[in-house]
Amino acid sequence: MESHEPYVIVNTLENQDIILALGSEIRLSIINLLIDKKLNINEIAQALKLPQSTVATNVAVLEKAGLLHTELISAKKGNQKRCTTAYKEILVQFRSPQQVQESAIEVEMPIGLYTAFHVSPPCGLCSPTGIVGYLDVPDSFLNPERMAAGLLWFETGYVEYQFPNNSLYTEKPVQALELSAELSSETPGTNSNWKSDITLWVNSIEIGTWTSPGDFGDRRGKYTPDWWKLEGSQYGLLPKWRITDTGSYVDDVLISSVTLQDLHLNDHHSIRVRIGVKEDALHPGGINIFGRGFGDYNQAILLKLYL
Repeated sequence: MESHEPYVIVNTLENQDIILALGSEIRLSIINLLIDKKLNINEIAQALKLPQSTVATNVAVLEKAGLLHTELISAKKGNQKRCTTAYKEILVQFRSPQQVQESAIEVEMPIGLYTAFHVSPPCGLCSPTGIVGYLDVPDSFLNPERMAAGLLWFETGYVEYQFPNNSLYTEKPVQALELSAELSSETPGTNSNWKSDITLWVNSIEIGTWTSPGDFGDRRGKYTPDWWKLEGSQYGLLPKWRITDTGSYVDDVLISSVTLQDLHLNDHHSIRVRIGVKEDALHPGGINIFGRGFGDYNQAILLKLYL
C-alpha cells in the first residue's frame, strides 16, 4: 500500500476537481476516517453507518481526484478494495482577482523534443513502451526515438527546448511567463530525501533554482507504465516558475530579481528554455523529467504566456 504524502497544496483556481471532491460531508467523513487507516468499502460503510453503494460511489470520486490510494487484495469472495488517504494534510491556497490573468497562450513541449543537451551519467530515456537507446550512454540522447520519451534523467548538465514565441502575433503585452514540469531528483534506486538543485534558464538568462526534496519511488506513479521497474523513479512534483515585471518566482516564492524585461521576448521568434543541474550546485542530486505516460501529472513541459 502506498504511504501518505505529508501534504498537498490545493489552488482554488487550478484544482477545482479536488475542491469539488471535498465539497461533501460524506467524502470528508471518509477522509477523516482513513487517516492512518486502511479499510475496505464494507468496513468504511459499517463505521459511517452508510450503504456500501454510497461509500463506493464517494470513494471513486475521491480516488479520481487523487485524494485516496486504493488497492485490490484477495478476499474469500473475489477481490476487495482497500483504501487509505493520499495526504495527511490538505492546504487550500486562495488567489486574489488581481492574480488571475485574462488570457494565456499555452504550448506543451514533449520532453524528448529538446534542441540541445549536455548530460552526464547516470542518464537515460524511455518511452511509455520501452528504453530508448542505451542506459548511461549520453549519445543515446541523439536517438530519433527520443521524440516519444516520457521520462528522461541525468546527473548534471541540461536539456534545452525551443518554444515558439506566439506573443509576437498578438497586440497584448505579456504580463507573465510561466513554466511547469514534473521533476524529481535522480539517484540509483530511489531516495525520498535526496535533494537536488534544479535550475531554469530562459533565453540564456538564469531565472533561478528549485530544490527537489527527493527521488520518489515509494509507490508507482499514477501514469507510470507497469513494465517500468518499481526500483526506478516513479513520479515527481510540479514546480511552477513564473517571471513577471516584479521578479521571478517558484510556486509564488520570490527566487530572483530577473524580470520579463530581462528576457527581451520581443527580440526573439522563439523562447529558449533550459532545465538542468549545475556541476557546482550545492545539491547536485540529478534530475528526472517526467512527460506524458509517466509520473503523476501526465503532462510534458508546459509554457504559458499570460496576456
